[in-house]
Amino acid sequence: MAWERELEVALAAAEAAGQLIREHYERFVAIPDARSDISTDADRASQELILQHILREFPGDAVVAEEATATLATATRTGSRLWVVDPIDGTRGFAIKNGEFSVMIGLVVDGEVCVGVVLEPPVRKATYAARGHGCWRYVGQGTGPVRQRVGSATTLKASTLTQSRSRSAKESPVVATLQPARTIESFSAGLKLAHVASGEADIYANIYPEFNDWDICAGHILVEEAGGRVTTIDGSPIRYGAPGNKQRGGLLASNGAIHDDAVSRLKI
Repeated sequence: MAWERELEVALAAAEAAGQLIREHYERFVAIPDARSDISTDADRASQELILQHILREFPGDAVVAEEATATLATATRTGSRLWVVDPIDGTRGFAIKNGEFSVMIGLVVDGEVCVGVVLEPPVRKATYAARGHGCWRYVGQGTGPVRQRVGSATTLKASTLTQSRSRSAKESPVVATLQPARTIESFSAGLKLAHVASGEADIYANIYPEFNDWDICAGHILVEEAGGRVTTIDGSPIRYGAPGNKQRGGLLASNGAIHDDAVSRLKI
């Protein structure tokens, strides 16, 4: 299939990083009041492992990532093929040891995400997709992991919303506007997007004025390949690889059926 080799490399890199992170996690002393911008040795070690793995297989590709590490410092940062990496998305969840963090690896080709992997190291769960080939999930590593295709739910209202586990999210107008029956909170955007892709949540709205490509890239394709939609808050397409790797205009990920209504209601 198209993107088969790239997906294999992304999954292998994520699995190796997941093992490394679990080793760090087991001996990490929890920081109950960890700052939202905390960075750990595990973040940097995970990023080095991932970038080195990718560049061994695709030495001509460009890479961008969250942490300032040696491999990133010498790598090409722009190109038509761009790997976008968040070595631990939701480091605060790692630091307080509540399990809400993920490894995110995406491949962008000419501005569009073509491959995405979101791995949850504590539970050895990966949700992944390649453009045109659906969204899949497996639990367990090594021999015989259970793999299944996943798809977003088809509810016609935002009955379940996923949002950040933060004060700013609780105080945002999103919940008041969409009035979901319940909310699922997580420190990791990767997990939130995986929840929408799998149908565990109907919608995720990020109204931060600015964030980075690696915060959403890998999870973006999961939602679309599961049958959902991902746009800015006003319904515009999202592209990747712009100078600075910044996103503005927020993000709205949904099961697709409620997307246009949510765009209309979230003109806030």
